[in-house]
Amino acid sequence: MRKNIEELKKIASVIRKDIIKMLTKAGSGHPGGSLSAVEILTTLYFYEMNVDPEKPRDLNRDRFVLSKGHAAPVLYSTLARKGYFNVDELKSLRKLGSILQGHPNMNEVPGVDMSTGSLGQGVSAAVGMALGGKIDKKNYRVYTLLGDGELEEGEVWEASMAAAHYKLDNLTAFVDANGLQIDGTCEEVMSAYPIGDKFKAFRWHVIEIDGHDFKQITDAIEEAKSVKDKPTVIVCKTVKGKGVSFMENQVGWHGSAPNIEQCEQALKDIGGEE
Repeated sequence: MRKNIEELKKIASVIRKDIIKMLTKAGSGHPGGSLSAVEILTTLYFYEMNVDPEKPRDLNRDRFVLSKGHAAPVLYSTLARKGYFNVDELKSLRKLGSILQGHPNMNEVPGVDMSTGSLGQGVSAAVGMALGGKIDKKNYRVYTLLGDGELEEGEVWEASMAAAHYKLDNLTAFVDANGLQIDGTCEEVMSAYPIGDKFKAFRWHVIEIDGHDFKQITDAIEEAKSVKDKPTVIVCKTVKGKGVSFMENQVGWHGSAPNIEQCEQALKDIGGEE
């Protein structure tokens, strides 16, 4: 059942708190790019995608590939809150023997459709899934999430070229355009901007939105589903570290975990402990 926007906002708040708590306990991980993608994953799993936690390998399910695999915490929380595994499992993030490691493993984590981590490879796998759906005459849709820093990888554009060539209108890519990556701003490191123009040149349908606005996200998904004979990219302007005052737009929080005091402040910023 689709949830309304107010319900989605509540779920997003819970996911943000999960991200902070699990990274604090783990002592390592990637908060910035996980927090910037919360609304996107919340919308996909709790509003849009045809998925069933009781049937995680249903051949007719929609697929999601987290191409920016280091943002695993947002995916893990989303899957747990959707019911794929027990929420208590989140406490084991990055621990020896845990199913929840620093990057998603499709062989270990229920609900993960593709193991990712090497940037560029996730979107390539998503293109393959979408092409497979076309060949098999299946009605499922494929969604993937890339980072704007990830667009520096040449493999992304090879995959994009193939997606357009095969007219994969069952594929929708989201770009989490928060403007920062591990070594600095995307502009300083190796700019892929303007992102929309590049995808247009690769013959994709392009939609540009505020990636934290649920109404814009849901409207963009509906528009993508109406497009025929070409893939769609939804370029989402986002804030790295969204929701936490001292993390927002700070490149240092790309891959640093908060300590106990910072965790407490972050939870207050998000809306307090549950």
